[in-house]
Amino acid sequence: MDEKTGGFLTSGALAERVGWCADLVSAMASDLLAEHWNASDVDALASGEDSDGRRLPTNAWMALRRLGWSATAPGGVKVNDRIVRMAQEEAGRILRSAKYRADLITGVLASWPADPLKRTAREWDAVRTAVPGGRHAPSSVIKGRTREIIAFAKANGGRLPVDVFEAEDAPGVARVLLLSSCDRQQVTIERCDDPTRALLRLQLPTRPDPTSYRDWTWVACPIALPPTIPAHAILHLPTLRFHGGQVRADIAFTHAVPNTSRTGHTIALGVDWGLNTLLSAGTVSLGGDGRMTAHGAGGMFRAAGVLAKQHRLRRLSEHLRAKSDHYQRLAAGRGLGEGPVSKVQHGKQAVLRDEIRRVSARRSNLNDALAWAAARWAVDQAVAAGAGVIYLEDLRSMEAGGMGRTMNTRLSHLVRAKITDRLRHLAAEIGIAVVTVPARGTSKNCPNCLAPLRHSKSPDRPAVPGWKWALCPSCGYQGDRDQGAWRRIAARGLAHQAKTVADRASGNLVIRALVDTLEAVGVITPTVCTASHADRSKTGPTRPQTTRPAPRRRGVPSPSRPPGVEGKRPGGHASTDRSRLPRAAHRHQSVTTISVLSPGPRPEVSTSGHRPQGAALGAGFHLHVHASRPRWETIPDTRSGTGSLR
Repeated sequence: MDEKTGGFLTSGALAERVGWCADLVSAMASDLLAEHWNASDVDALASGEDSDGRRLPTNAWMALRRLGWSATAPGGVKVNDRIVRMAQEEAGRILRSAKYRADLITGVLASWPADPLKRTAREWDAVRTAVPGGRHAPSSVIKGRTREIIAFAKANGGRLPVDVFEAEDAPGVARVLLLSSCDRQQVTIERCDDPTRALLRLQLPTRPDPTSYRDWTWVACPIALPPTIPAHAILHLPTLRFHGGQVRADIAFTHAVPNTSRTGHTIALGVDWGLNTLLSAGTVSLGGDGRMTAHGAGGMFRAAGVLAKQHRLRRLSEHLRAKSDHYQRLAAGRGLGEGPVSKVQHGKQAVLRDEIRRVSARRSNLNDALAWAAARWAVDQAVAAGAGVIYLEDLRSMEAGGMGRTMNTRLSHLVRAKITDRLRHLAAEIGIAVVTVPARGTSKNCPNCLAPLRHSKSPDRPAVPGWKWALCPSCGYQGDRDQGAWRRIAARGLAHQAKTVADRASGNLVIRALVDTLEAVGVITPTVCTASHADRSKTGPTRPQTTRPAPRRRGVPSPSRPPGVEGKRPGGHASTDRSRLPRAAHRHQSVTTISVLSPGPRPEVSTSGHRPQGAALGAGFHLHVHASRPRWETIPDTRSGTGSLR
């Protein structure tokens, strides 16, 4: 509602006015970013001190003002100081984030190898030494910047860029409003009497180019709060963004949560990443004597349907982008076409851009939904088991390669990073710590004795190479590969509790290095069967039995043969002198069968096919027997005139 006129605004009118304000902010932020997109200004902002040696404020807009970097509105446009703050805040955040990329590319250029696509071990050590934090930096990040430099060199005659500011143009500015940099003179937010609603009041322009302060009016916007925000939480100023032609508010809130502990855990949930089974998890307990035991076989979060849809959308997106690139080549006079491109081709390219945008939005929404569902499932498993910590393997340095184009793409498009972030968010609300552990050897070694495992295709084919089933030749352990992996992850985390540290950059709990002595004690103790073996000897008289025991087969005669040429269900044993077997003997003979092992030199390899039994041998009412189709015309009509559902 516009408080000046008292009129109600539709969602379209509100989105239009918010868009005018966002356009003004993004234009000022873009000019400010382009002016200071250089190495000296980014280093000055990242140093944390101004020219007088004073510490810069944490807010980006305040730091830019301390350095004397101001944003100006377009000519003839009147904006208040809070609008300038939002532009400075957005530009300052982008410039601060550019420092890491600048240092990364500088380190890669300083240790440029002879063959950038295939570094040696010594060259990898050199680049990790030159890159800040390179010891723990994923190799995929370094390879990505290497490919960026190679692309620049190809486009510039083999010349390498000087720094990131030459390799990359100034990044674009998002069309959002960072209201957190404003005060009550620009925006306010407060809860309503209904705990599920809040009222947001802010000043918005009445025209795209306001020429005076009279063109800015207060607008009251009621907001429906999601159920994830507690009723006692403190609301903070949101960030307004656009989604599907509507305005969305990303509201931050603060509420008290239990403290998490790094050490002192006795029950832990181990989480292993998979492909078809996205997550495999189970709990391990640490006893007072230092022995670790696993609780059952654990559980699996299967998302095959969602992942299949994700892969279909990926293939559709690749197809659309290939068509769009083809139209661009035609427009440039290369490829299949020469000369100017017709209006029809321009229209097709516009349609492709819109479709690519919609498919990308669908993929993003699907990934978000999958990440939240997987994280919620893992946290629920920890809560049900009473675990105080969740250990998951750190796969940031894992790269897909050597398994074919399809499998490499599937591995590269998994949403592990999103799941990890959602998992930390949900676990922090209930006081459960989330710690990442090194992934080395979690699926390779036995969880009971740490001996190398032998992997096969399935438990009934131990000699066929595969990856799903694990067998330990040392202690005899066998089980699903993922089930053994979460046991190793949980045991490793409990054994290395004292080595848990907080990452300086992100604040996340991690276990960076493994200690051999602690790794040796991080094994699972097999549980001993405690089944009762009480004496079952006879202690009284035998219970009397009926004189007419139930027959082992059908005791009544078969129904009379209905008119027609169709057969009937055999009654008792079928005759063995007929030349044709019953119809039931030819259906579904291989559904519940297994291979017969050969007694030869390799008994684990099946050399003979399935031997059918039961009905296939002429018997009735035995294995694999199926009744014939009922003949409804011979059944008398006993329907009643009451209670019909049709």
